[in-house]
This record gives sequence, structure tokens and C-alpha cells, in this order.
Amino acid sequence: MGSPLTLTIANCYMFFYEQQIIKQISNSGGLYFRYIDDIFIAINWPARHLFKQIDGWNHFDENIKLSKNIDSTADFLDLHIENQDGQLFTTIFQKASYEPYYLPFNSIHPLHMKKNIIFTMLFRAIRYCSSFQTYLNEREKLRMA
Repeated sequence: MGSPLTLTIANCYMFFYEQQIIKQISNSGGLYFRYIDDIFIAINWPARHLFKQIDGWNHFDENIKLSKNIDSTADFLDLHIENQDGQLFTTIFQKASYEPYYLPFNSIHPLHMKKNIIFTMLFRAIRYCSSFQTYLNEREKLRMA
């Protein structure tokens, strides 16, 4: 077990570590997102140039190594992102081990908790799905669960 401050200190360090990276990405019109140890970058650079940049970023600190996964699709946290002819489309990402089991409605939990599960799942679908059709597909998956 680590110290309760470990995550905060790591985030503070990464804030300073990533400033040069963010500057390069934003100057080129790209997107940069980080959540703890997951980083998502979308940028219109040739793959060779991006590999060279990542190798350079890996030399900022020998203890931090950035890995690369370059593709037209990416899964970042619980979001599936797809690049279709320069446009980014998003849907909800679920791991292969995902099982759609929720709190049974006839459980003894308070009614507001049971309603909030449904509300939260639908609200997440509204926020994450970039088209109405993908939202409808996600809503149907929730209905069937």
C-alpha cells in the first residue's frame, strides 16, 4: 500500500511533465487528454513523425515511458473513439469481460437508488454517443439488460 498522497503527487508531477507535450500538440491543432496514467492524443501528423516525438518525450524522464497505439480506433477509459475520414465518432466502450448485471428492481434498496442507475446509464449514453443512432443502439442494449 502506498501513501494516500501518492496519486496526488504523481498527478502534480505529470502536470509539469506534460506541459511541453501539450504545447506541441495544441500548436499543431491536436487533442490531448490525460486521466491518471491513460493518455489520448489525436493529431494529424505522419506516423513516422509521431513515433519520433514519442521517443523524444520518453527521454524527458527515464522513469516514465509512453507507449503508442496508432490506429483509426481507440478505447480511452469507457469511450470508444473512431476516426472516419477525419471526423471523430464516439460510443460507449465496454470491456470483453463486461456483464450487464444491475441492481434487481425488486431488491430492498431505496427506490431513488434504483431509478438513479437507469438515469445515469441513459445520461452517459446521451453524453458519449456522437450520433442519435448510436444512442438508440445503446439505449436498446440497456433495455435488454
